[in-house]
Amino acid sequence: MVRERISTTHAPGAIGPYSQAIRAEGKLLFLSGQISLTPAGELLKGDVKEQTTQVMSNIKGVLAEAGLTFANIVKTTIFLSSMDHFSGVNEVYGSYFESDPPARSTVAVAGLPRGVDVEIEAIALY
Repeated sequence: MVRERISTTHAPGAIGPYSQAIRAEGKLLFLSGQISLTPAGELLKGDVKEQTTQVMSNIKGVLAEAGLTFANIVKTTIFLSSMDHFSGVNEVYGSYFESDPPARSTVAVAGLPRGVDVEIEAIALY
């Protein structure tokens, strides 16, 4: 199996034993969950729309490093601290997909890293 680590300064660096993304067999890119941490390491804990904008910016940075765009994403999983945040996250998230949005799952969880309200992971196709 061919496996390549993708790393960029346009998204926050890994803060644990994981990679920002892994390219598998040259066809799939698995992006680690992104939270509202800026590439400089500043945590944005404001409104959920602001958090989601930063999350999507981080995803964009990792995709760009791999030579991809949001159009290459085939599946996302959104983790929320509460389903009360669904509409705000959905509004921002939807603005990043012009047509044919990817498959998606959204779940509420008991807690997220650093107490944020949203985390998004993605799978993209080359």
